[in-house]
Amino acid sequence: MQTQPAPGDNRAVGIGMWLFAGVSAFLVARVIPGPRGSWLVELMVAIVVALLQGVVATALDFGGWSELDWRAGTFAFLGALAVIGVVRAIRR
Repeated sequence: MQTQPAPGDNRAVGIGMWLFAGVSAFLVARVIPGPRGSWLVELMVAIVVALLQGVVATALDFGGWSELDWRAGTFAFLGALAVIGVVRAIRR
């Protein structure tokens, strides 16, 4: 049985972690040498993929929308970093 969150609880903390993971993946990708595309495109790809990976992590019961879980953050980070690599390889 789930209880209702207390007033003032942050319901979007999991989503915030996924966004942070996407931005972190973008920053790591910008440090890696090689052909780079537009920074705005890479940032948007990283954020969108990290959010999607966060949803998949939630479906796999790695945390959720309103809780921090290192597995969901790692899943979102690595997924975003991998997709940035694929985008760079395709643009080459």
